[in-house]
Amino acid sequence: MPESHEANDNVLSFDLTEQPWIGVLQEDGEQTELSLREVFEQAGRVHRLAADLATQEFALLRLLLAVAHDALDGPRDLEHWARLWDDPQCFDGVTAYLDTHRSRFDLFDRRAPFFQTAQLRTAKDEVSSLNRIVADVPNGEPFFSARLPAVDRLGFAEAARWVVHTHAYDTSGIKSGVVGDARAKGGKVYPLGVGWAGNLGGVYVEGANLRETLLLNLVAFDTAGLTFKNEDRPAWRREPSGPGGAERAPDGVRDLYTWQSRRLRLHADAEGVHGVVLGYGDPLTARNMHTREPMTAWRRSPAQEKKHGEPLIYLPREHEPERSAWRGLASLIADRTQQPQDSEGVAAYLRPAILDWTARLVTRRVLPRGFLVRARIAGSVYGTQQSVVDEVVDDRLTMAVVLLHEQDREYARQAMDAVEDAHQAVTALGDLATDLERAAGSDNDSRRTTARDRAFGALEGPYRAWLAALGEADDPLIERDRWKAEVHATVAGLGAQMIADSGAAAWQGRTVPAKHGSVWLNSALADQWFRARLRKCLGRPFPSDPPSAPEATGQPSSKVHA
Repeated sequence: MPESHEANDNVLSFDLTEQPWIGVLQEDGEQTELSLREVFEQAGRVHRLAADLATQEFALLRLLLAVAHDALDGPRDLEHWARLWDDPQCFDGVTAYLDTHRSRFDLFDRRAPFFQTAQLRTAKDEVSSLNRIVADVPNGEPFFSARLPAVDRLGFAEAARWVVHTHAYDTSGIKSGVVGDARAKGGKVYPLGVGWAGNLGGVYVEGANLRETLLLNLVAFDTAGLTFKNEDRPAWRREPSGPGGAERAPDGVRDLYTWQSRRLRLHADAEGVHGVVLGYGDPLTARNMHTREPMTAWRRSPAQEKKHGEPLIYLPREHEPERSAWRGLASLIADRTQQPQDSEGVAAYLRPAILDWTARLVTRRVLPRGFLVRARIAGSVYGTQQSVVDEVVDDRLTMAVVLLHEQDREYARQAMDAVEDAHQAVTALGDLATDLERAAGSDNDSRRTTARDRAFGALEGPYRAWLAALGEADDPLIERDRWKAEVHATVAGLGAQMIADSGAAAWQGRTVPAKHGSVWLNSALADQWFRARLRKCLGRPFPSDPPSAPEATGQPSSKVHA
């Protein structure tokens, strides 16, 4: 555990600007912890953040971005950003900035402890278990915890990380009613929603090292579609939060990245942190926050439009844990012109503004076309009225920035259509599984689900490799044809194995209902239909495609019975 500093009057101090607490992965593969000062000094030699959870990495990155935005007072525009990108010492000014605001980064400062409220207490002076802030210990399910049965004590460094994470991703549910919070009733505050980042399908861009990652996500203040006010500043440059919460709109990303969605106070001694007081803080609605929050995709919500009587409402587009990032590529790279639109030309979805920013960098040729980035996604999936964390989503997708080019959209179009190729081929394989079950006299739909999952798993690695190389191709249409051939070979091979394993009952077959009358369905006919479906969705015949496959109508004339 890092050494704490104890003054003569026995007041604890843990200076986040000097003490190591942020986990990082060095370029040589070593994992270590750095102070805030060291993170910026060594950013060019650090591979990436390495926290306890993907959501913690997301929350810590946003904290670092708030520091960088405020210390640099920018970037003001594209030219300012380009100068930072070209300057290996671009973060040198952060050191003096941290010195200026050092007291606000002390975890146990008397007046304004970092991301906490001094003297926060309940009417009965209850102190809760640290399970309340450690996200890998779901309340009520200790048998699934890596810290069975509870968190009794944390070191100062780990406690600091969980404080940042709590403001971002804390669950909803009933919280302690702290003294001074007008919302408290009977010593409790009833559910007010999860921490701000918990509403998001978090997205950010990773570069080759932490310096590149910080800069690639450092959005210029002149970015169209995003709101930046002169009053925008992070939490440590505002008055310390008192109990309760204030309802207001964030002034910009510095404000939003450090949003105080909770009120909390750590209880600690010289050996570590042993308890917490946790209550609700500043509420923030997710409706139409797309002009302020750049690190998530958005979806239009007709239900919310009807409920609130507003013509247009966008909500954050959350991640689906069962879908890998490559299968949701369109939500990441498709701009408004490539998204589904209604009759009035209003987009059903908006891609993350952080990727609009990256698109601006490549379109204006600040970044070269072949420059590779990783779109990183992170998010929490909540259960039981958002009172517990069911799952954490974590994925990466490497791609060339040319896919985001605003004038050259052909690469993005072929990348998205290639995902659709995979979806249609996997659907054909699922239909084969269903047909084989019907031929055997079964209606077990789980075989279809298993077949689809297996096919998506088999195509995931090849697609990621194909996408990473797409930016170097001279002709994306030719690369798409190559992808179709790979999909055909992979899915046809899985289908052949399914037919071989289908058993005697499916080989013999039986009469099943068809569109007109009935049909004798066996594994041989199921195979013919499958090959025809693959040909229909992938186009021209491939080497693994036999020449005589009838259309998949479900009623070949020689097999139909009246």
